[in-house]
Parts: sequence; structure tokens; C-alpha cells
Amino acid sequence: MAGVSTIKRGNSRFYIDPTDAHRKVPGVTSVVGMLPKDFLTFWAAKEAAEAAVTNWDIVSQLIQRDPQGAVDYLKGAHRRKSKAASDLGSSAHDIFERQARGDVINLRHVHQDIKPHVKYFDEFLQEVQPEFLHLEETVWSDEHLYAGSFDAIARVDGEVVVIDWKTSKAVYDSVALQLSAYRYADRIILEETGESVSVPEMTGGAVLHVRPEGWSFVPVECGPRVFDAFKALRQVFDWEADGKKKVVGKPIAKGGEHRTGTQRRAA
Repeated sequence: MAGVSTIKRGNSRFYIDPTDAHRKVPGVTSVVGMLPKDFLTFWAAKEAAEAAVTNWDIVSQLIQRDPQGAVDYLKGAHRRKSKAASDLGSSAHDIFERQARGDVINLRHVHQDIKPHVKYFDEFLQEVQPEFLHLEETVWSDEHLYAGSFDAIARVDGEVVVIDWKTSKAVYDSVALQLSAYRYADRIILEETGESVSVPEMTGGAVLHVRPEGWSFVPVECGPRVFDAFKALRQVFDWEADGKKKVVGKPIAKGGEHRTGTQRRAA
């Protein structure tokens, strides 16, 4: 069976073992998602405020006709912004993979918003001359029970590195956790055949950061120390999924209620 299927459960993605449909493990990005995200609260509030200011004419009219609709519009501002960025990133990633495989991309058939990304990815290929060993495959960790899909493993200047394409505004430190998980997985499950092969020895990781204004190739530390942090988050994932359930028992007495020893043992 070729490839690895995934399913969504809540906000998490799980990978299904191709040899055992009952065996599921969380995805790398879902595990990394266990990091604290306090900054997102302020970002969401900022997006709602900017949506109100920028679109006040529309919002003010909506308030008069449908106050709840106005509330829903404003509180969804951050989700609309995030989805637009995600859609652009996904489209760019699809073309990056084709470029990495040697396809010639006709810019006339590319959406205006990602034409610069395509141009700059091509510049990266010409400048850095990576030798791709694997593209868009799935790693699986039998020891630590996780899986994930990486963008590329390549030889660059004689060193083998795991690479992630990013189109976000910045390169965030959480990508180190992501790359370490790919680097130290047990095997790669090939998309075409479903065959498992060993993860090659790597010296590190990198991000190819592609923006409308240019590109940069950024080294990322993803060694054992970073992987230890990822493994800790893997434990947090299990705690959030199941570990915290029923850790608080039923009260044996409450509100001054008196119970006999027999009642307490029964509780």
C-alpha cells in the first residue's frame, strides 16, 4: 500500500500505519502545537481591532442590521487572515515540489500572489544547487510514536540536511523542533511504494524562507538537545489527549456531609 493516510481528530492530525489501520500516531506539527501560544491571544485581538477600523463602514451598517453578525465577523478576522496565509503557503509548496523535481513552471498559469515565490525558489535552486535525496515523504518514529511529512532532505555543500520551505513572515524557533523530529525518526515511508527506508544521517537542518520580496537559506539547529524538547512535548500531547482524564476523583465528602467508613470506601 503506497503512501500514508491521515485523519483529523479535534485540532490534531494523526497518521495511520499503512500496515495496521488501527494504529495511529500524532503528526509532528500537532505535537509542536503543544507549545504555549499566549501571543496568539494578542494577535487575534489585534486582527479583530484592525478589521473594525479598516472596514468600519461595513461593520457599522452590519451592527444596525445584525449585531451578532457583526460580532461573528470581527471575531473571525484572525481565522480569515490565517486561512489566506495557509492557502498561499500550500499553493506555493505544491509548486516548490514540482520545481525541485525539475518541472518547468509556466508563470502564466501561476496565481499572481505566488509568482514572486516561484521566481525566488528557482533562484535558490540555481544559487545553492541542492541535491535532493527525498522530497515530500513521510517519516515514522516507532520508538516515540509520531509521524510527519517533510519537504526535503538534500545534500548541500557535501552535507545532508533536512529542509523546510516557509512562506511565513518570519522563521520561527518552533521549526527547530519540527526539523529535529524529522531528523531523528526511525524510517521514511516512501509515497510511491509504501516501502520503508532508513532516515539518512544528517548534520543539521535549514529553512528556505521565500517571501514576495526575496529568499534566504537559513541554518537551523535541530540536534539532540532540541529533540529532547520535542520528546517532552510528545508527552504533553499524551497528557492533553488522555492523561489528564479522570486524574481528579469524586469527592468522598462535601459541604460538611458526614459519611461512614463504608461510604467512603464505596466512593
